[in-house]
Amino acid sequence: MVVLFDVPSIQAQELQQLDTEVKLEGLEFEPENINKTKKKTGKQFTENVLTNAPIQPTLEITNQGEWQLSQNQNYASEINDEEKWPEPIHDSQTFWLILVDELEYRLNDEEDTFNWDVLGWVGGDYERLWIKTEGDIGLDSGDGEAELQLLYGKLISPFWDLQAGVRYDQLSSSDGDRGRVFGVIGVQGLTPYLFEVDAALFVSQEGDISARLKAEYQLLLSQRLILQPEFETNIALQPVEKFGVGSGINDIELGLRLRYEFSRKFAPYLGVQWTRKLGGTANLAREKGGSVNDFAVVLGFRLLF
Repeated sequence: MVVLFDVPSIQAQELQQLDTEVKLEGLEFEPENINKTKKKTGKQFTENVLTNAPIQPTLEITNQGEWQLSQNQNYASEINDEEKWPEPIHDSQTFWLILVDELEYRLNDEEDTFNWDVLGWVGGDYERLWIKTEGDIGLDSGDGEAELQLLYGKLISPFWDLQAGVRYDQLSSSDGDRGRVFGVIGVQGLTPYLFEVDAALFVSQEGDISARLKAEYQLLLSQRLILQPEFETNIALQPVEKFGVGSGINDIELGLRLRYEFSRKFAPYLGVQWTRKLGGTANLAREKGGSVNDFAVVLGFRLLF
């Protein structure tokens, strides 16, 4: 017979049939050993049962020193056994990425163009080397402009990189080719509500100061169909006429592209792009017979490597 006590105390009258085996909180007292157990626990065991007091089983280690030494030896043997060591965590790996965000044909109000916007990086979780390039080429005249940035990026907070480096601009036209170099410092990251932001300050080789702000958002209409609105503006403190740049806000660009991702690495898209030159930049464009307002339908691909 086995009697189980799930409460901390028992009444004396409940022990009338208790002559075989008692199990208290996982401790068993076999019939032939119950008298010995009572003798070992002594007067306190009997008083607890008869006075309705809780019975507190105890574990006594007769040789505490030898037990502790044995435990320490077991632990030391596990540390010294290399076969039992866990696999190392590879937290200093080098990764890389190339994103062709825009590779497109633009049907403009005037001359159609081929445009690109590409970025890439190589490095780890905290430090990276970045490369960015964007530009356009006129399909009839061959005129266009291109930009290349080489940057060092350092993680300064979750989702935000501080970037610094150099930028080179190349302008090609019937008037001749010309280029200039900038120093760059900026930040790139993800704001609350998942807006991707790229903001940078530029200082040219001649001390001209300008800035740029780009922002975009990925709106998932489904797991494969994604609508991507974009905003960009450029600002200059000093006019630079040979590059068609006036002081103040130079331009505003708004884009909207709808892409279908056959995979994360390949996605064709269709969209629209609107560009408006402002202030002194618009005046310089008018003097050269150019347009200050342009609307384009775009067809292109987004690629990820």
